[in-house]
Amino acid sequence: MLNVLDVNIQYGDRILLNNVSFTAKPNEKIGLAGRNGAGKSTILKVIAGVVTPDKGKITYPNGYTIGYLHQDITIAEDKTVIKETLTAFDQLNAIEDRLEEINVALETRTDYESDSYMDILEEMATLNDHLSHMGDMSQAQAKSERILKGLGFKHSEMDKPVAELSGGWKMRVEMAKILLSEVDLLLLDEPTNHLDIESIVWFENYLKNYAGTLILISHDVRLLDNVTTRTVEVEQGKLYDYKANYTNYLLQRAERRVLLQSAYTNQQKTIKEKEKLIERFRAKASKAKLAQSMMKQLNRMDKIELDDANIKGMRIKFPTPPRSGDDVLEIRQLSKSYGDLVVFQGADLSVKRGERIAFVGQNGQGKTTLAKVIVNEIAATSGDLKLGHNVEIGYFAQDQDKNLTQENTLLKTMENASPPEMRTKLRNILGGFLFSGDDVEKKVMVLSGGERMRLALALLLLRPMNFLVMDEPTNHLDMTSKQILKQALKDYEGTLIVVSHDRDFLDGLTDRTIEFRDGHLKEYLGDINYFLEKRAVDDFRSIEHRSKVAKKEKEKPKLNPNEAHQLKKEVQKFESKIEKLELKIKDVEAEMAEPSFYDCADSKETIIKHGELKAQLQEVMELWEESLAKL
Repeated sequence: MLNVLDVNIQYGDRILLNNVSFTAKPNEKIGLAGRNGAGKSTILKVIAGVVTPDKGKITYPNGYTIGYLHQDITIAEDKTVIKETLTAFDQLNAIEDRLEEINVALETRTDYESDSYMDILEEMATLNDHLSHMGDMSQAQAKSERILKGLGFKHSEMDKPVAELSGGWKMRVEMAKILLSEVDLLLLDEPTNHLDIESIVWFENYLKNYAGTLILISHDVRLLDNVTTRTVEVEQGKLYDYKANYTNYLLQRAERRVLLQSAYTNQQKTIKEKEKLIERFRAKASKAKLAQSMMKQLNRMDKIELDDANIKGMRIKFPTPPRSGDDVLEIRQLSKSYGDLVVFQGADLSVKRGERIAFVGQNGQGKTTLAKVIVNEIAATSGDLKLGHNVEIGYFAQDQDKNLTQENTLLKTMENASPPEMRTKLRNILGGFLFSGDDVEKKVMVLSGGERMRLALALLLLRPMNFLVMDEPTNHLDMTSKQILKQALKDYEGTLIVVSHDRDFLDGLTDRTIEFRDGHLKEYLGDINYFLEKRAVDDFRSIEHRSKVAKKEKEKPKLNPNEAHQLKKEVQKFESKIEKLELKIKDVEAEMAEPSFYDCADSKETIIKHGELKAQLQEVMELWEESLAKL
């Protein structure tokens, strides 16, 4: 069990976390909610030991293991994808060495009733459990390949050097290592930002079936609703605990705020009445002591505070753009290749003034590549691209915040990008993005991911552009900020192309949808809902899942009756083995639970046997799943 006890984090005069406490039980799935900058990522850093709190502590059992995926990973680049992933199993040797140390220590100890003896037994049980889950090195390669495949790697890409991967794919390698480590606690900070829809479906199912504890930060409502059963809100340095997934948390929070508003109103009424009495009694010498007593009572009162943290939002209004010609963009037979890799080919696209277009599809299909070709960041391999008369392009890249100079302050960042006529408006623009007062003197390096994204968006307002190309602009933005950005884009008077996987964000924002699939572009003359109806699916994830299944069914021949019969026999055989192994494990665990177990001479052999049985069960379970999938 994880315990966060009275943790306090303060930066200058700002109290980020004010003596917060909470407990995470085994197997709990918890979502952290709250605005960007509220302290969600800091909580994960404190639990992971990356940040030391000014006050308070984190406690968990001996042998407790933690896996932490954060937004700014660094990963070794001197190995291939599969070899770097296999480093997750380096801890196997460490676990085995520690178990050997424990066994040696237990041979000489006689303080069987002491707390330290029980602690070491608990640690040994935890380590044995990890060992049985992870198996041995003979299984490591197969496990690693399964996880990498689930996260979107093709088999041919597993021998690719890590150094050749993009940041998003490096993140997937790091994620694979963490998942393979079979830790007690997973700390995940925006894990789906760089995943495509198919990988998100796999990842979501993995998390639902994950046997450990999970604490998750995400702006993917669907993921939070399907995986988490508890939501902890971070708000003005305090934590509010809800036994609900994200959608139900919003409903419960609304109810809490209604009650809080009522209690606040009543308390303010009481305070004003007491203050009037105190003022009246102060004027009378006979009542002075009573007035002083009432003042002390008032000061000791636990004041209810109402914040506007969830009401206050960004103020975005794109400058009125200069008028462009009717024909904004004309693309004919455009192709882009990298060597033998064809990203897309034969692309045709015509964009008229005022149109709003969504680019959708799996990662790696060319959406970002075409966006970069349009804004002249990279060159096409062949074909024609022509911009219309008086077209002024504004481009927002999905890693736009990475282009910011870390040492600069927010104000300096804006000044460096600003035309002279906008210099007097920079503080107002930053204020519109929730950077007010001394915030403008902060350095970029201390900003959260969401704050950096807001700063990057603010830079777009420095010049009037009549053609915006935006690639995943909602990454790292909280729910409120996403809605404000969406409304600002709906009010924008220019032409828009937006790349996004976020259905809620695209809903009602665009009027044409371009799907990127298998190297080609397909046009749908409607918004995202029209596109989804045409594909006869509920959402993006179902699209990619259906495509995957259809492809497999097409590639695999149907089973003949003899093969089907044989597979049924295999499934039954494995189910029988699973049942027998589970009974054996249950008997061994009952033996290990006896108080006198560790006094027995053969206790070590029994522990080894327990681990072997668990490994056998894992292996048979995997064979059973494979046979069942084939059937």
